Parts: sequence; C-alpha cells; structure tokens
Amino acid sequence: MKLLDRIKRDYIQISAILRALLCLRRVRANRGFTFADLIEGWVIKSPDAPAIFFESRIYSYREYDRAGNQYARWAESHGIKRGECVALMMENRPEYLFATLGLAKIGAAAALINVNLRGAALAHSLSVTGAKHVILGFELAQAYREAEPLLSTKPDVWTTGGELQGTHDLDIELSCHSPEPLMGAPRKDLTIDDLCLQVFTSGTTGMPKAANLSHRRCLGIAEGAAAIVDSTAKDRVYVVLPLYHTSGILAAAGIALGVGGAIILRRRFSVQNFWDDCVRYEATIFQYIGELCRYLVNAPPHPKERAHKIRAVFGNGLRPDIWEKFRDRFGIPRITEFYGSTEGNVTFFNADGKVGAVGRIPPYLASLFKVKIIKFDVGAGTHLRGPDGFCIECGVDEPGEMLGQIEQNPQRAALSGFEGYTDKKATESKILHDVFAKGDAWFRTGDLMRRDGEGYYYFVDRVGDTFRWKGENVATSEVAQVVSSFPGIREANVYGVHIPGTEGRAGMAAIIIEPTVDLLGLHSYLEKHLPAYARPLFLRVQGAIDTTGTFKQKKGDLIAQGFDPSLIPDQLYFDNPKIHGYVPLDAALYAEISAGRFHI
Repeated sequence: MKLLDRIKRDYIQISAILRALLCLRRVRANRGFTFADLIEGWVIKSPDAPAIFFESRIYSYREYDRAGNQYARWAESHGIKRGECVALMMENRPEYLFATLGLAKIGAAAALINVNLRGAALAHSLSVTGAKHVILGFELAQAYREAEPLLSTKPDVWTTGGELQGTHDLDIELSCHSPEPLMGAPRKDLTIDDLCLQVFTSGTTGMPKAANLSHRRCLGIAEGAAAIVDSTAKDRVYVVLPLYHTSGILAAAGIALGVGGAIILRRRFSVQNFWDDCVRYEATIFQYIGELCRYLVNAPPHPKERAHKIRAVFGNGLRPDIWEKFRDRFGIPRITEFYGSTEGNVTFFNADGKVGAVGRIPPYLASLFKVKIIKFDVGAGTHLRGPDGFCIECGVDEPGEMLGQIEQNPQRAALSGFEGYTDKKATESKILHDVFAKGDAWFRTGDLMRRDGEGYYYFVDRVGDTFRWKGENVATSEVAQVVSSFPGIREANVYGVHIPGTEGRAGMAAIIIEPTVDLLGLHSYLEKHLPAYARPLFLRVQGAIDTTGTFKQKKGDLIAQGFDPSLIPDQLYFDNPKIHGYVPLDAALYAEISAGRFHI
C-alpha cells in the first residue's frame, strides 16, 4: 500500500511540474507577448465570458478590455510613456484590474501601493516609484492627505470613486475617452522583458522595497499558477487577498485570467461572508494565506461551509497544526501549498497534499531546479564556508538558508532570474556571490528550510525570526505550531525577548485563548513536546494577533515591548522555575526577573 501511495503521489507531483514547465516554456517562446495580449486574446476567443464578478456586477472579458482601453487612452493623453510608472492606490475593486490592464496596453507599468501604509512609509513608497501620476481610490483619500506633506515632489493625483478637492476627477476624465480598441501599434517593440508592475515587499527590515516585475515574470506567475492547479475557463476563483500583493493580482487572479476563467473579487477578506460568497458565486477555487485558513477554522460553524463547489485551494503558509482540520471540516478535496516570493527566484509546490510540506522536488528531478539549502549560523547571522571558501550544502533534514541560483540568460529565466528592486543597494543585498564556484550568484530567500529524503521541503523560520537561547537555535514557527495545537489556544505568535544579564533571547508567545484554557496543562504539554530551550518563558494573552494586509503576523512592536508590564496592557505570564508553571507577571515579578533572581 505504501508503494502504491508513493506512486500516486509521484504521479500527481510530476504531472503538475510538467504542466508548469510547459507553461513557462510557452511564456519564454513568444518575446512579443505581454499581459495585455493575454487579456485581448480572451476578448477575441470568448468576449462574452464572465471575467470579473464583483458584488452585484458581472463584467465580461469584452467589458474588462473596453475599460482598459479607456485607461490606456487616459494615460496616453497625459504623456505617460513606455516604461514609466503610475502609482495605483486603491482597495480591491474592478477598477484596479482595469487600470493595470490599461497601463500595460501602452507599455507603462502600475506601481501597486500597499493600502495599509500610512505617513512616512506611504510617502516613501510613492516617492521611490518615480511616478508623476497617482490613481487614488476615494476610500484612501485621508491616508494620502496625511502623507502628502512628506512628499518632496508632488505628483498629479487622479481620484476615482468620489470627488476630492485639489485632485483630478478620474471618472469624468475616463468617460471622455473611447473604449474601442487602440489604433496603430501601441506596444510596438515591447517585449516580455519590459516592466509590467512594481510590487512592494516589506522584507525583514527598513522601509518597503519596490520589486520590478517584467511581463515575463507576471505571465510566468499567472499562467504557472493556472497550470499547477490545472484550472480551466469554467473555473471561478474567489479572490480576497489584496491586489497590491503578488499573491492577489498575479497568483490568485492569474489562475482565472491565465485560462480565460472568472475572478470573484471581494474588497477584503471576511470570515462571516466567506462561505456565503463561495456558494453565491459558485466558486471552484480560492487562494489562501495560512492565517486566513486559521481564521476560518477558529470561526463558529457556518451553515454553508460544506455547501460549496470548491474543488481546489492554492496558497502558502498553511501550518501543520490546522492543515487537516481545515481540509476535513470544510471538505476541501485538494490543497496545493506553494513556496515563492514577489521578487524571489525560488518557486516550488506541494501538489500531492503532504501535510506540512511547502513543496517537493523529487530527487530524480532535482537537476531541473537550481535551489540549494546551505548552512547558516543564526547567532552570527552568517553563512558557513568550508576550507575552500565556498558555502556548505545542508544534509537531509538539516535546516539552513534556501538559495536560488540566478539565471544569467534572460531567455531561460521565466522565474529563475532576479529582476531586483528599484534600489540597487537593496538588490545587491539579496545576492550571495561565490557560493559553490567563483563568480556564481545566488538569490537569498531569507528563509530557513529543511529537505527530507523524499524531496519534500519544510519551512523552518525567517532568518530574522529565529533566535538563540541557551546556545540553541529556536525556530519561532515550529514553536508556534506546538503552542497553538494545545486545546484552548486559537493562535500563537512566537518571538524572542532580551532579559538583562543573559545571552541571546528568551522565548515569548503572544496567544489568543478560549476562556477555558488550562495554563497549568499547557506547561505540562510544552514540557512533553518541546526541549527546555524552546519553551516560551513568557506568555502574552491578546484579543487579536496583529497582522499585515496579507495576514502575516507582526512581531516588531511585540519584540520592542518585551515582557515589561508597564508597557503592555495585556495579561502576562512567566514560567516560574520554582513551581514549574506559568504565573501572572506583575511589576514586582518583572523587577525580580530583571535583577537576575531566577535561574533561567
């Protein structure tokens, strides 16, 4: 039975790999084919097929294209040229897709601004795009107004969805432009290597960085995602992830747009409305982020949670502690977990549903994927090199940093190239040179990974999140999985905090709990499932875990506040070694710990 199961898993994985490789080969083959050509092709083939479901409206591919033509003519009329960026700042709605298509039609690019940014971070993002024009959703007018004084150069602002004093009314302007096909050859000499989008990535430190995405990369992600899940024109893909992120606008939307299917677009994720939407619009696929799945699992039963037509889900970050709960409770036939990043060149996936694995490269296909896991010293923050000066590859199940070899020949690099950021210094910081040979170059993912004997890859932690305590490396994601698997704990965010007079950082877990959780039982549970150095020394009980717009847990503020009760409004607990259990942490106990009166 094990042999038959392995043959089945190999068949599923290899079939998906071959579909993806054939797709990328097609992308590379036609250098003049752009994202705009993809959409215009569906207009010719199936003009009346639904392209976008949004609230009570259905837009056909013909209507989608006509709206894009109006944006293209608007851009041309204001001198926006090939290679130039227009900053796009609005929440999820059809106009977002219309604008990106319209700019692509004339060889310009949309710079996608994170709608959650405020103040200096928003001003920085707008500035680094170099955009002379901003398309602003009226719903974000206040955010823009607050950042505007921080801009050294003021762009022309075009507001849609409402009138904003001091800006141009884009809706009126667009109504003056024809929706008919553009005349002549607006994309003459444009190739797949030209810029299509700028997408911001926060990385691990500093201000957001703008990653350059060519048409080659955009098509590779969109059509590659469609190939992996084997989508067709009959599929309807529920898109709740923000369109300013690659996962939303390329991977999720691409599953549909890559094959002429339909997008079901929602302004933002809602636990209460999720299953109602899936049933109402007859969704067949949705893309997830792991925390989105956790929210659904933690929600009360919904009458429609098994009345849906979902045949597959595609995404990343689905942790082992909720994987099977999510699959079984909601009756999800197929989960395809993938690994990748906006700017990175390492992409693989787990098509056969192995719980916890972010991807698989069968050993006999390893030569097709230029990825390696190399030894990394977490404490020193450096890569280990051998006597020959080159990096050392990790063995089976040994954690290290994942690298992807940078393909120098753009003809062969659909996803294995590294197109970099607008900031050259930031680009260089992500490249590691002379890794296995003099002169080679590899992209640093910043992720610690491990690989088992069957070629499955498992995420361990972000390089910046892993910390050292008692001379050992602590992987926050692995500890969080153990903590959150305890009955009564709905979610856990683990990080390290400094204790005066000690080396390294001690573990702390911010948790969301049920009223009946047994903290004494938690202590015993952690003793059985985690080594002493990995057990959280502190607990912080929160009402909600703070996340980014793509549901990634935030840790910066938590680390800065440490375990000081004077800085933290939440209830705190300390693993008191004298009683071997968690006790409430108040100002007096904090002073004792800080004074070194506990052997910890």
